Amino acid sequence: MALTEAPPVRRSSRVTVAPGGGRRRSFWPYLLISPTLLATAYLLAYPLLRNVIISFQHFGMAELIRGGASFAGFANYAAVLSDPEFWSVAGRTFLFTAINVVLIMVLSTVVALLTIRLGRYPRLLVLSGLVLTWATPMIAATTVFQWMFSSQLGVVNWVLVQLGFERFRGHTWFADGPQTFAILVVLIVWQSVPFAALTLYAAMTTVPHELYEAARIDGASGARSFRSITFPVLRPMFGLVTCLEVIWVGKAFVQIWVISEGGPGRATTTLPVYAYQVAQSLHRYDVGAVVSVLMVLLLVLALLFYFRHMYREEAAA
Repeated sequence: MALTEAPPVRRSSRVTVAPGGGRRRSFWPYLLISPTLLATAYLLAYPLLRNVIISFQHFGMAELIRGGASFAGFANYAAVLSDPEFWSVAGRTFLFTAINVVLIMVLSTVVALLTIRLGRYPRLLVLSGLVLTWATPMIAATTVFQWMFSSQLGVVNWVLVQLGFERFRGHTWFADGPQTFAILVVLIVWQSVPFAALTLYAAMTTVPHELYEAARIDGASGARSFRSITFPVLRPMFGLVTCLEVIWVGKAFVQIWVISEGGPGRATTTLPVYAYQVAQSLHRYDVGAVVSVLMVLLLVLALLFYFRHMYREEAAA
């Protein structure tokens, strides 16, 4: 007597059929992610909403202590937008962000391309150095940069004097606005390159080697292979890293405040520093909230413009 094999038993789906014939989805997935959503709403959404509310109120030191802030409408926004100093700070923030992001993306791409061509042990050494640099606490790294550029005991002045530049003996770097601006750019680029380089390196390892082999057979150079293969394949990753760096640099505060507090004069005052100065020094928390909201809006508009440009390029391709 022939034995027939029983058909495999299929597991039942999580989607159940309602009495009316429609599908009824399980609520368990939503229940499982609800703690994360609640924590995110509490840590991110509530402070943002509270900041927006304060920006529409008269909120100073008195209101902070006893409460009872009155509604101000758009008076705070009108005062900030009509202040020439705000636009000067906004322009400086845009310049500061643009310089940093361009340098970060160029250097990160170069580091990732060089790392992927190294041997096993040199690559491990470079990746370890990037991770250690990325893991360095922000305050510690900023303090080290202060020591390096110290006028009397700084290693930068000592090296320049040893190289024959005697005019840098006892040179005060942080008394000059452009020099302080440049030091902050170097600091933020140094802190940001490891994350971007590691991310781009990991993405480059996913590009099929067959594409590079075909390009090499056709006589394409390294630069040509990058333009025709690496960048087009990894365009979304380059766009994501660029957006993250724009956000990271645009909201940079600790480095600027620790080194210069926005000085000398207003040479290194960006929007986050300006908002803090207005809120803490003048106790105008409403105006500080307005500056913060406008900074977020400017970042969103810049990112939307970039996304629109990127999508247009992808559609044209």
